Amino acid sequence: MGEQTPAQIDDLPKPESHSLPPIETPKARQDSSDAGHQLPHPSPAADPEIPHVPQNPSKIPIRPQKIRKLSTATEKPSISLDESSASASSSLALCASSTPSSAKNRRRSASQSSRALPLISKPLTAEGEIESAIRHLRAADPVLAPLIDTLPPPEFTERLPPFHALAKSILYQQLALKAGTTIYNRFVALCGGSDSVCPDTVLTLTSQQLKQIGVSGRKASYIYDLANKYKSGILSDNMVVKMDDKSLFTMLTMVKGIGSWSVQMFMMFSLQRPDILPVSDLGVRKGVQMLYGLDELPKPSQLEQLCEKWRPYRSVGAWYMWRITDAKAAAGSGGLEGGVVQPLQQIEPRQDGHQHQLQFVEPVNGIGNMGACIWNQ
Repeated sequence: MGEQTPAQIDDLPKPESHSLPPIETPKARQDSSDAGHQLPHPSPAADPEIPHVPQNPSKIPIRPQKIRKLSTATEKPSISLDESSASASSSLALCASSTPSSAKNRRRSASQSSRALPLISKPLTAEGEIESAIRHLRAADPVLAPLIDTLPPPEFTERLPPFHALAKSILYQQLALKAGTTIYNRFVALCGGSDSVCPDTVLTLTSQQLKQIGVSGRKASYIYDLANKYKSGILSDNMVVKMDDKSLFTMLTMVKGIGSWSVQMFMMFSLQRPDILPVSDLGVRKGVQMLYGLDELPKPSQLEQLCEKWRPYRSVGAWYMWRITDAKAAAGSGGLEGGVVQPLQQIEPRQDGHQHQLQFVEPVNGIGNMGACIWNQ
């Protein structure tokens, strides 16, 4: 056997080649399985599970992509023009149908608000109001009933315009009845008569002119402030007449020199409001003390409680309390026999048309007053 040359090697027969099948790896099997069996596409309504992505601790973790849940609106992305028009038409129809209801609700709300506004009661000068007040007080307060039967019915006859009446109340402050009446008559004459007592006329008067008729500098400033509030439109006679009690009280106490007592007297005797109770008035407090046999003068809060049953005619009840005080002051104990007030007609010294001349103190401004005498009550 010698060494074979390259030519001899080429002449040797070559073995038959057999192609071996490819080695099947797991990945290949998975790919072939996916190719042979196509999985159904998941429905949009189903919540697909987020695949678990193994994290390599040596690498920065990658946040898995969020898969949003498809809404039913995306199932049918294509909406025909007819369907869109129909939807818009139905929305417009719904809005149109709700509009009358909303308007009705607004009107109902407005009407309820208007009903909630405070109402102004009839003045005591209205026909039948005094009779209604007497019937109510007699039935509501048995202790007051004998006094009502004994005394004549009350009268509320003040007829001055609001501005004139308020100016008059300022002029009478801290003065006796006679001195106050003298200065008031001079003031009316200085204005040119009762009909000329108005804001424009008052503002033309100088402080020196007012001083010459006996009006102090402080009272002059009060009257000027009242006239200026009328001039600027903050107040007016028409506005004052139409205001409810609470609003009127707030507005008038803004005027310098006018406190709660002055406003209450004004509302009772100038506007004839039926349900005013001047809780700080000394005459009313003394009358309630005598009527109910109290050991001490009632405090304002106690007076409110005792006179609550007089509503809505507390003005008339207060008028009767002044009459008790008048009878006591005029005749001492002689005005009362057995605890019963004698008729005022029998008390001659007091029948001068200026009853209830006690000196009172204005609780807000510290201003002395004389009860209802300046209103001829």
